[in-house]
Amino acid sequence: MSKETLQDKSLMVLLTLVSVAFVWILLPFYGAVFWAVILGILFAPLQHRLQLKFGWERNLTSLCTLSICLVIAILPVITISTLLVQEGAALYKRIESGELDIAGYVAQFKHSLPAYFQNLLDRFGIGELNGLREKIVKSAMTGGQVLASRAFSFGQGTFEFIVSFFIMLYMLFFFLRDGSELARKVRAAVPLEDQQKRRLQLKFNRVVRATVKGNLLVAVTQGALGGLIFWVLDIPSVLLWAVLMAFLSLLPAVGAGIVWAPVAAFFLLSGAIWQGVVLTLFGIFVIGLVDNLLRPILVGKDTKMPDYMILISTLGGLAVFGLNGFVIGPLIAALFMSSWAIFIETKPRVQLP
Repeated sequence: MSKETLQDKSLMVLLTLVSVAFVWILLPFYGAVFWAVILGILFAPLQHRLQLKFGWERNLTSLCTLSICLVIAILPVITISTLLVQEGAALYKRIESGELDIAGYVAQFKHSLPAYFQNLLDRFGIGELNGLREKIVKSAMTGGQVLASRAFSFGQGTFEFIVSFFIMLYMLFFFLRDGSELARKVRAAVPLEDQQKRRLQLKFNRVVRATVKGNLLVAVTQGALGGLIFWVLDIPSVLLWAVLMAFLSLLPAVGAGIVWAPVAAFFLLSGAIWQGVVLTLFGIFVIGLVDNLLRPILVGKDTKMPDYMILISTLGGLAVFGLNGFVIGPLIAALFMSSWAIFIETKPRVQLP
């Protein structure tokens, strides 16, 4: 083995070890670093435009961009999350006190069904109302215990959340200021051809912007419209249902309909005809059309992935990485498809005899 070969292998071993160690020490705050990178990619064009228009120093431009990001992207999420926790706790208290009788609503829904479906529910053991009420009360108590433990855990993790939040802001400032230089260094370190590196970086940026900016705006719009119609129809816990519809709208082929459609069916079967008709029409022609009208405009075909791939990668990302997975999942899937496409295009062709 030559001296140069030994040195090269030793350098690769060293790079691998220090890279693994570096990732390991970042794991406790991977969410903060991840969202700093994502927000840096999203707001980099704004920072660049401010730099060109005003000619400010990079530190001042980055600080201004960070302030805009804080106002329009970060603070609303924190505010809505706080209100959501309060509304969830209030909903649980209403269920526990009996003010909101879910079992009664279910019984009313059951009696409004045709006899065939009532017999079908009885066959599966969920038609007996007393037993159903006991199950619901037991589930409510279990949910209350889980909610209390989550609230206690949140209280214990408040300091960690604050630290992660400021780490994200700190890292975001430097990603905005030095992002272009960092991207050039990463491209230089990747052992691929320049065309392949540009292709992967372009895919990365497109998927991030399409997933976060496009899908998130569609989700917020659908959630807001769903919350509006629920408020008009005087359905309790409007914010809770609006956030749930916004979250579900991130999933292709599922969408907000999984929330408003059962409510509309309950209205129709329980005799509240005009509420059911209004909610159905609004869900189909307003909430449903948002996805068909806004998503092509905001997302377009940047991801260039079929709906089934987006769905499975989003669900898998959420299962593995939690809430961060709605970005990480499609991103991994897109890079997976791009990497294999590059391999197929560049691999040597086998000459058959």
